[in-house]
Amino acid sequence: MATLRNAIGSLVALAGVVAVVRSPFRPWYGDRRGKDYLVVDLFRADGVTGDHARLVSSLFAPMLITAIVTLMGLVLRSRLLVGLTGLVVLGLTVLWAVRQGQAAGSLTVGARGEGLNTGVAAAAAGGALLLLASVVMPRRPRHSGAFAPAPTPEPPPGAYDPYGPYSAPGPYDDPQEPYDTQPLPYPPPATPPPWPSPPPDTR
Repeated sequence: MATLRNAIGSLVALAGVVAVVRSPFRPWYGDRRGKDYLVVDLFRADGVTGDHARLVSSLFAPMLITAIVTLMGLVLRSRLLVGLTGLVVLGLTVLWAVRQGQAAGSLTVGARGEGLNTGVAAAAAGGALLLLASVVMPRRPRHSGAFAPAPTPEPPPGAYDPYGPYSAPGPYDDPQEPYDTQPLPYPPPATPPPWPSPPPDTR
């Protein structure tokens, strides 16, 4: 189930990435494309200007960065990264709409491509797909015991471990004899007495 959800979430996220990257090459307001807007215009109090931007300084730059971060999130299976990129794309789209409304006085949607156009819709749809993908993707399992010490193996039944925590025998269930009564594995060496032995009797 988790594999299926991850596959579906990845497909939805990839569709969102394609929509986000292609949106600056479509008309955003009237016939003006998203790659013609300066990124700095989004942070000006008087709204967007009529200056044409280069590709690296246009709306294409943040859209491309969010797409790259989204792909990193898919590789890492991070719902957080994918969801954050969706919020960034939607935030940029809403901020652009606010600045465009300040410059034009109002926002309109015309049937002949006047006003808001397909580029805005593609960017908003891409951000929404990224948020949906972050919801569909399963949570990454937490490996809390990855750095935990390995458990101590228990000795087999019948084995005596004098240093084990639970292997000390009790007073009534000791299968072995006390140490002072156990037979030695070999006979003790014969030591001569400290006094001289008497001569043998030859009679």
